[in-house]
Amino acid sequence: MVAEVSPSTASVHLNRLKIAHLVKVLVQGKHRFYSLEGPDVASALEGLSVLAGGSRDKFVPSTPSRLRAARTCYDHMAGTVAVSLHDRFKALGWLLAGSNGSDNVYDLTSDGTKAFEALGINIKATRMLRRRFACACLDWSERRPHVGGALGTAFLKVALKRKWVVQDLGSRALGVTSLGRREILTRFSLHV
Repeated sequence: MVAEVSPSTASVHLNRLKIAHLVKVLVQGKHRFYSLEGPDVASALEGLSVLAGGSRDKFVPSTPSRLRAARTCYDHMAGTVAVSLHDRFKALGWLLAGSNGSDNVYDLTSDGTKAFEALGINIKATRMLRRRFACACLDWSERRPHVGGALGTAFLKVALKRKWVVQDLGSRALGVTSLGRREILTRFSLHV
């Protein structure tokens, strides 16, 4: 551990930071992932690092590049491409976070519903599945969320069916095709 403190001490400190609204927590199964509460907290920490005399090196994942670019995460898409799509869907105003009081759970706006239905996803049927509709799934290589849940699965199925991505045999890696790159650029104004 970087801080050289016991896990119980780290838990107490993280809880205090959470109560003070300096960090937020994403719970996935038995794991808890902490991140800064927002840009104001990041700016304050950057200012303190300048006063302290430097900054740490930027996080560089050690994930093999093929897996890092695009892969499956259970039954939905993960990796750099999926994180970029997640961010783009939010920027386009298609995903609505916090519909049940949690920033980890998403719903669709009316524009989002229309856009995903235009891709061939039956939103009504997807909502009726016995699982979470849409959620932020923390990407282990990017340390940022991609879209999980039934919506994430439906999107991966569309991407595979339309040959935007192809799955490697014997691997979780997904290859983005030239058709996929064109479609993602055309439909979402996103370079991948």
